[in-house]
Amino acid sequence: MSETILSRCEAQGLRLTEQRRTIAQVLEDADDHPDVEELYARASGRDPNISIATVYRTVKLFEEAGILEKVDFGDGRARYEDAERDHHDHLIDLTTGTVIEFVDPEIEALQEKIAAKLGYRLKGHKLELYGVPIKK
Repeated sequence: MSETILSRCEAQGLRLTEQRRTIAQVLEDADDHPDVEELYARASGRDPNISIATVYRTVKLFEEAGILEKVDFGDGRARYEDAERDHHDHLIDLTTGTVIEFVDPEIEALQEKIAAKLGYRLKGHKLELYGVPIKK
């Protein structure tokens, strides 16, 4: 990923208030998949004048502009990640809600092979695995 969330907002001509800039920076700094409430907590820690309504509106704007991608891991919370992050898949721990990002070349190759066998060329995919830790 070569550009930041902020630079992609600017390139699309989005009006960037200081609060939107703060939210964009919080998103840029995130190494997880925060929901709106978590984004609000992080952003309001940097700027106490940010309201949760501003975070909701900004996330919606960024999503509609293709800058953010909404992800749903079945826990009833819409979470967000940078739409231009490098490809990865997710393993969701059903006991803790922890989301583990991973890339596995064998899985990627198998998906391509299956698509070709069915007469298709993949243009994209999402893989989410749900599990519980193995007791040792």
